[in-house]
Amino acid sequence: MVSAALESAQTVVERTIQRNLKGLGYLASPAPVLGTSTKDVIVSRGPMRLYHYHPLVDEVYRVPVLLVMATTNRGYIFDMVPGQSMVEFLLLRGYDVFMLDWEAPRPEDRGLAMKDYVEDFLGGAIAEVQRTTGEPDVSLVGYCMGGVLSTLWSGLNHAKGPKNLAVFTTPADFRQMTLFRAWSDPRYFDVDRLVDTLGMAPADMLLTAFDMLRPAGRASANFALLDNLWNDDFVKAHRMFDRWSNDMLPLAGEYFRETVKQLTWENRLLEGTMKIGGRPVELDRISCPFLHVTAEHDHIVTTEASAPLIGLIGSTDKEQVVLKGGHVSLIAGPNAVKRMWPKLDSWLGAKSV
Repeated sequence: MVSAALESAQTVVERTIQRNLKGLGYLASPAPVLGTSTKDVIVSRGPMRLYHYHPLVDEVYRVPVLLVMATTNRGYIFDMVPGQSMVEFLLLRGYDVFMLDWEAPRPEDRGLAMKDYVEDFLGGAIAEVQRTTGEPDVSLVGYCMGGVLSTLWSGLNHAKGPKNLAVFTTPADFRQMTLFRAWSDPRYFDVDRLVDTLGMAPADMLLTAFDMLRPAGRASANFALLDNLWNDDFVKAHRMFDRWSNDMLPLAGEYFRETVKQLTWENRLLEGTMKIGGRPVELDRISCPFLHVTAEHDHIVTTEASAPLIGLIGSTDKEQVVLKGGHVSLIAGPNAVKRMWPKLDSWLGAKSV
């Protein structure tokens, strides 16, 4: 009993010493380098970046995969570090991987609208993937708002594609995005004045909106970091995800205005009244294989917000899977390695030949 108490005390003392020593190193060290998988930038236009990753195996599937990132964040969440990179995982499984990523829009991009993001940027990326590979078929894999863009494009172009559509944590019922609806309540939030004055939805405003979903989340994470400074693996993971979550992008003004009015206020995706460039988005006519993966503990896109999507899709080959994890840990980190990535591989592999 005494021996166990002494051993426990020694552990506490040792971790206290390590926390102090490594705390100094943490403050002095540079931010982690992320997104290092070898790639080529094959399109750079406005806020759009289209990457093509170098293969890691000799034999690759016929159908290329286009990852579509959410417009508020950078795509290196798909490619954190070796061993914790979804891009690396897919390359090692034999997929030909492309990614549609985003940079901050410039002042001259303020007029970019939903039509530009869906038809020009995403549609253009698909066309470039087809040109680069020589294949008419493309699998779309979208995350969060990237999933919304992928779904909208598929609903506009149901007659010609995509070959497969997989989305993660993608909202369909924006009424259930309760806190977002609260802070954008039209009685108090003048989106027209914001956009007409600033031309953009500022990154700081968007970051604050996400932080409001868990007001104590950032403080809690910092306390956990302080308590675990002795643990190199914990510190490494914290720095990676903290860097990504704070690397928020502003949104082009017109695109933000339409997102707020048409999706958040009018809930057009669920109501079936969404139009892009005057053309109806017909989700019930999407016939390609469809997969929607949601996170059991997602505090951003809740189950109530995401669950209706599968019922809107017309395909007879469709599947919805709920996995343990949160909005970010679903696609990146140790749990993603064991759960979501293998699920995507098992679903997509047979459909990519």
